[in-house]
Amino acid sequence: MAIITLTSDLGLTDFYLSTVKGAIITQCPDARIIDISHEITKHDVFQASFIIKNAYKSFPKGSIHILGLNPESTAESSYLAVFADGHYFIGPDNGIFSLIFDVTPDLIVELNISQDTDYFTFPTRDLFVKAACHIARGGTLEVIGKLRHDFLDKIVLQPVLNGNILRGNVIYIDSYRNAFTNITEKIFADTAKGRNFNLYIRQSNYVIQEIRKSYGEVPEGEMLALFSSTGYLEIAINKGNADELLGLSLNDMVRIEFE
Repeated sequence: MAIITLTSDLGLTDFYLSTVKGAIITQCPDARIIDISHEITKHDVFQASFIIKNAYKSFPKGSIHILGLNPESTAESSYLAVFADGHYFIGPDNGIFSLIFDVTPDLIVELNISQDTDYFTFPTRDLFVKAACHIARGGTLEVIGKLRHDFLDKIVLQPVLNGNILRGNVIYIDSYRNAFTNITEKIFADTAKGRNFNLYIRQSNYVIQEIRKSYGEVPEGEMLALFSSTGYLEIAINKGNADELLGLSLNDMVRIEFE
């Protein structure tokens, strides 16, 4: 039984998502459809990439992931099927693939399959589903696309180390209003080398001096920093809204000064 996951900005109010699932079931009646998220901010490939990057590895190898983000067809549009890390990914060549992978893909093809309608506003249903079901039936990528060696790159903010100061940025805010930065646990450990530190938030208005293992290590309403299962440094408030209470927004800088 093939596993097909769906990540999109389609929302849950309109009929769009149901038609995508209906198309999958029509072409692959035995497919197991898993929703990752459909509440991505419209056209936000950075948010979508963070979600799929942290979700796909929990699925079995061979799973097929449809990425329905900002995929309307134009004469210049290109859509890709990518095999990487034992998984298949299908979506628009809008930079999202460059944000997902920490490994070099094994195979990239630009889809050249035809769709069955004369409307070009819904490739998630009319193209991506067709490609996914081809793969689910055991088909190869070479049959549905021409070989590509790369995809569109998106520039992503990276942590910057200057002497004993490590600067990072908020890259994602989850539904609990916790803020994730682009500082990974490895970068932090390699820089800290066991030293004490001060983590400054919002131009030094808030300071954290310890990395916690869980939210419950501090009283309710108190802020904390920890490395969650994502591997990224997370700033949170135990049972509170960190982004609102600490004034954090996407791309805001955090600064860590090591002794």
